[in-house]
Amino acid sequence: MYMFDPKVKINVIKYIIQPLVAMIAILIPLIFLDVLHETAIIASLGATAFVVFSRPQSKFSQPRRLFGGYCMGILTGIFCWHLCKKLSSTGFLNEKFLLIFLGALAVGLSIFLMVITDTEHAPAAGIALGLVINKWDYLTLIFILSSVSLFFFIKKLLKSKMIDLV
Repeated sequence: MYMFDPKVKINVIKYIIQPLVAMIAILIPLIFLDVLHETAIIASLGATAFVVFSRPQSKFSQPRRLFGGYCMGILTGIFCWHLCKKLSSTGFLNEKFLLIFLGALAVGLSIFLMVITDTEHAPAAGIALGLVINKWDYLTLIFILSSVSLFFFIKKLLKSKMIDLV
């Protein structure tokens, strides 16, 4: 049994540089998002940074999966958020129950949509949940897609220098 991945010895510089690039890439969204109130959205973007910068050659880092997955997650999150607002205004169901149930529905529905459209990107299911349970506005949606675009642009720019670390 070994403690470290054997590939680290061969590519030690890339194992240091690629996480540093991910750190810089996620720093930009963290500066602009409300880190206390948009935690699920931030966590999803952090997971995307992991996928993009630790597995740049992976199919899950490709544009169809990145952007398609986030579009499915955003659409599902918005749908479930509106449903939550509509149902909570009736007073018939407890708001906490609605957040829990519709948050879970958003995750399940986004997974279903990503799988049937071949746009699977696991962190995007977190965006669906984040949009149901966190406060957001349409600027937040633009910012999410801009952050994913930034990650993809950096990956594309450095693609020849990056390797799959995992």
